[in-house]
Amino acid sequence: MLYQINKFKDGQVSAKIIEGGNLHIKIRANCYEDLFKIASIKEAWSSVLENKNNVSILTIYCLISQRSDRRFNEKESFDLKVVSNFINSLNFDKVEILHPHSAISLALIDKSIELSHFEYVKKAFEDIGNPILISPDAGAYKTTHEISEKLNADLIPSNKVRGNGVPSISIQGDVKGKQCLIVDDLADGGRTFKLLAEELKKQGATKVFLYVTHAQFNYGFDELKESINHIYCTNSFKDISDDFVTQFKVI
Repeated sequence: MLYQINKFKDGQVSAKIIEGGNLHIKIRANCYEDLFKIASIKEAWSSVLENKNNVSILTIYCLISQRSDRRFNEKESFDLKVVSNFINSLNFDKVEILHPHSAISLALIDKSIELSHFEYVKKAFEDIGNPILISPDAGAYKTTHEISEKLNADLIPSNKVRGNGVPSISIQGDVKGKQCLIVDDLADGGRTFKLLAEELKKQGATKVFLYVTHAQFNYGFDELKESINHIYCTNSFKDISDDFVTQFKVI
């Protein structure tokens, strides 16, 4: 299926179907404008009579609001629920989400399935040369453990202990003389990764690498270069042109 997107000077987004058939939208979906592009395409496609018996699939590479997977404070909006309700209203036959931040996204979005990030971690793992995998916190441990079993790799958990001032990092294993690969879903800034890398090197790690599926780096990118040796990521959020980053294309 072919379609055309127009954006007017006032910000309006409009879609036109060029050729009918099964619909498969592949999009970053990391901003609200992307959501309206999706809605415009789906509405235009649904209006074409010959498409009534065809299948519609939405592939989301970086879901906006995925970290807002609960109501953090009283009287605040539950942002992932708002986004999920919008997507559900479009009634796709299937929604694919690359490495969602938590299972809440899959629970809230109808007919959704997870697209695994394993192949990209594997590429980073092989490029480095069989490093120890590091899970940065308890939330990342389960998925990183599954990856370590598939790769037959050693895994060491770490945890951030919050206190007054700068949080402390706990490393639950021996990294002396080893290369380490921190594996996580998303990097907004990178302060935790910087602290973790510093602690790993303090405990004898020779090099520390970082893999994140969704590389936002809205701040703190230059500071990461002081402690991380190299970053691996996908281009699910944006394209990055920097020798410090190896980026795997998903879109």
